[in-house]
Amino acid sequence: MTAPGSTESCELTILMPCLNESETLTACIEEANQFIRQQGIDAEILIADNGSTDGSQDIARKLNARVVDVPEKGYGAALIAGIAAARGKFVVMGDSDNSYDFGDAAGMLQALRAGSDLVMGNRFAGGIQPGAMPFLHKYLGNPVLSFIGRLCFQTPIQDFHCGLRGFNRERILALKLQSSGMEFASEMVVRASISDYKISEVPVKLRKDGRSRPPHLRTWRDGWRHLKFLLVYSPKWLFLYPGVFLCLLGLGLSWLLIDAPVSMSFARLDMLTLIGASSFMLIGVQLISFAITSKKIGVLHGYLSPPRQWRHFYNISVERILQISLIPTLIGLWGAGSITLDWIANDFSDIKEPSTLRHFVFFTMTLIVGVQIACTGFMLAVVEASARGKR
Repeated sequence: MTAPGSTESCELTILMPCLNESETLTACIEEANQFIRQQGIDAEILIADNGSTDGSQDIARKLNARVVDVPEKGYGAALIAGIAAARGKFVVMGDSDNSYDFGDAAGMLQALRAGSDLVMGNRFAGGIQPGAMPFLHKYLGNPVLSFIGRLCFQTPIQDFHCGLRGFNRERILALKLQSSGMEFASEMVVRASISDYKISEVPVKLRKDGRSRPPHLRTWRDGWRHLKFLLVYSPKWLFLYPGVFLCLLGLGLSWLLIDAPVSMSFARLDMLTLIGASSFMLIGVQLISFAITSKKIGVLHGYLSPPRQWRHFYNISVERILQISLIPTLIGLWGAGSITLDWIANDFSDIKEPSTLRHFVFFTMTLIVGVQIACTGFMLAVVEASARGKR
């Protein structure tokens, strides 16, 4: 085992974030030491202390663990600093509340030696002791967020938020992770997935933690932060797919109602439906605009990878977007302009023909869509100019 004061590298760092964990830290360090002895590996135990006031630092040092003080508050901040300070080629991170069995790191170390960049623990496969995970986390939060993560990022990981995981230190450092809060757990998996890292998963056990105080995790606040992070890193699911759906729905209904109302067995679709369809179309185009722009910003700033799917869509040039915008803009100007001129010619009298108003709504929508598309083109030009200015 590497001595605490040594500056030499080793094969493995067992990293534990810590904030006032004096009740359980001893058990965690002793368990980690036992794992190291059983495996016969060159390793260190590193405690990333986030400002403990209960003597956790002294406990760690007495047990020959190395301590790095992290003044910036937050789970992610502690781990980022710990990973930077680690001396191991591989890192296994786990909470210091005695909820994880560090003996389960054996499977992680084996996978890392075999070439995995990130090895996730799967608590649902390894077993969750009664009372170890709150009901909402077990049956709603973790399954739903993990499903969204798999859907958005095409990764097979079943347990996105397991706190026991191992990774190749240099590969994770290359991702330049930034989240300081609990969403750090999602950022690591998401950034590794979009960077095509080799990710594997091993079963781990989750036991009831040994603390007498409430956990640092806050169910709704931290759940929302995880969900927000997943959506921000997936413009397709946040903007593109909803936008395409609304565009198709809006265009289909508008085309159906452009000349006359449509009677159905359960309803009569008329002017209000046409106005609603126009709204769907406008919102859909705006969402698609956000998808292209946010993807471009993400790629230029390095936190999103270049598109693998829809690459021709996302890589469309500013000039091509402006050319496309001319089609709906000119159609809208011609249609809405003609109706407006007829209205002026009739001394601004009431429009008595119902189809005229329908046509005006449709052509006005078309004109606005054209303007929206053109604005997207100019916005992309601003984004690209800004990126060039920072180089």
